[in-house]
Amino acid sequence: MKPFTRLAKSGVLGINSRNLDFIAAYNPRRFYPLVDDKVITKQLAKEAGVTVPEQFGVIRYGGEIDLIESIARKHSSFVVKPSRGSGGGGIMVFNGLAKSGLRRMNGQITPWSDVKYHLSNMLSGMFSMGDGSDHVLIEERLVPHSAFSKLAFGGVPDVRVIVFRGVPIMSMLRLPTAESDGKANLHQGGVGAGIDLVTGITTRGVQHNDSIDLHPDFETPVRDFQVPAWADILDLAARLGHHIGLGYVGVDIVICEHKGPTLLELNARPGIAIQTANLRGLRPLLLPIHDLPSVPEDVHERIEIAKANWRGEPLDRFVAPGESG
Repeated sequence: MKPFTRLAKSGVLGINSRNLDFIAAYNPRRFYPLVDDKVITKQLAKEAGVTVPEQFGVIRYGGEIDLIESIARKHSSFVVKPSRGSGGGGIMVFNGLAKSGLRRMNGQITPWSDVKYHLSNMLSGMFSMGDGSDHVLIEERLVPHSAFSKLAFGGVPDVRVIVFRGVPIMSMLRLPTAESDGKANLHQGGVGAGIDLVTGITTRGVQHNDSIDLHPDFETPVRDFQVPAWADILDLAARLGHHIGLGYVGVDIVICEHKGPTLLELNARPGIAIQTANLRGLRPLLLPIHDLPSVPEDVHERIEIAKANWRGEPLDRFVAPGESG
């Protein structure tokens, strides 16, 4: 049996099937700007009653770059990111104001000339999806929940939830490491931990697709960790995933010490590495939701569907009388 056949038989969702059967079929392209532009995404999130980071300012063209200095005097701790960026490219986190520039999280000072040069590159679209210019979004730096003090090295962990037709399908916790330079990015050496969708407890950890039991920097267990505010995370993911009009979306959430679960960003093309983190294929979880003739408007009902689906239970009881799958 060929390797790809074994993967398919085990329920693993491949890139081609993800693109054709779910992204192309359920994500109308006219809605992509709603998630590709972080400024627009934040506004939609507010409309859906979802918590988002406070926005300090938006730089739209070169003549506004000096705005960064006035923002830094008012808010010494903040994040700058390209509005249409992806994969964490171009993001810079500052944690203090110095006479010669801005202080990074590692204590190093970035001179004003380098800061403004980086902002110019952002505006040129260097870190953004597609061609053309971009905007620079400046927003508050979220403080991770204290429960992550021995699980996140030098950065902010987040939870990725795959949402299909407004129903949470699968989730993982992404933990920054020294190797990933404090970014919760698996491709750069971050740790991914699968999460039991019902309980919110991590089940296993992976780094570079290899199974791990301990965080590489703290040597603390990455499994059997209770993700804080799990019920609120599911609520946020289900609420926003249904609100934006995209059927298949990744919702990235930070559990902030002061604000609770807070939307980081949305992704209309979420990756498939989440299956490795959970040691479980997406396809058997997606197909029962695909077969539902309709999904309820009520967020709590969709979460009940998500939990039953995760447990492998038939979803017949969620089909209204007169409907057929």
